[in-house]
Amino acid sequence: MALILQRPLAFFDLETTGVKTGKDRIVQIAIVRVMPDGTREAWESLVNPGMPIPKEATAVHGIHDADVADAPKLLDIAQEILGQLAGCDLCGFNLIRFDVPFLAEEFLRVGFTWDTSALRIVDAQRIFHKMEPRDLTAAVKFYLGRGHATAHSALGDVDATIDVLHAQLERYPELPSSVDDLGTLSGDRERSPDAAGKLSYNQAGEVCIGFGKYKGWPLEALGRNDPGYLDWLMNKAELPASTLVTMKQVLANS
Repeated sequence: MALILQRPLAFFDLETTGVKTGKDRIVQIAIVRVMPDGTREAWESLVNPGMPIPKEATAVHGIHDADVADAPKLLDIAQEILGQLAGCDLCGFNLIRFDVPFLAEEFLRVGFTWDTSALRIVDAQRIFHKMEPRDLTAAVKFYLGRGHATAHSALGDVDATIDVLHAQLERYPELPSSVDDLGTLSGDRERSPDAAGKLSYNQAGEVCIGFGKYKGWPLEALGRNDPGYLDWLMNKAELPASTLVTMKQVLANS
């Protein structure tokens, strides 16, 4: 079954200094835009994280401090990355839980806003886990019958994810072929209000605190019942930038 695209689908992958959003930094990014006619446009860059790369991270992706010493910092290429992603829906492996919130938080850190709320996100990992629970290397072996020799290289992971998604569409005729329906299957509409995942929606659609003693409380109710605590959260607590931006937007519209 062919993938049906109404607009470009940007497959992307990050390699980072670690997995903590707001603390760790990007060291490599790769983007492959698959166009509606099936052609591909690839772009990749190493990124100077402005911090030492932990040896544990290097053991995963093989990128050392010396490799990124002369690479651009995120601030230098943020506009170019946004341009690569402009007008595209998104696809990747574990994109909803990791790459999208991580990149959104990093953009905010360097002064850029990346609004993904209107985009559809196809997460090949979630489709894989729904159909054949496992990871990307196992997906490559299962769907493509080969090893994943370029695992944890950003461009290698992107290329493998593209091949895995096409193989999933071929293997499971019951899968939808539109990005909208694949995004729904991936659960992309179940994302947190903020990129860092510190907030949540309740059944009424209200934005709620997702942590601490007021976990589950709508922001508006918290403001009415304990404005001092809300003020502390907004001004003194070390919250991720995306969480603060979302909280301010909700409160400004309340």
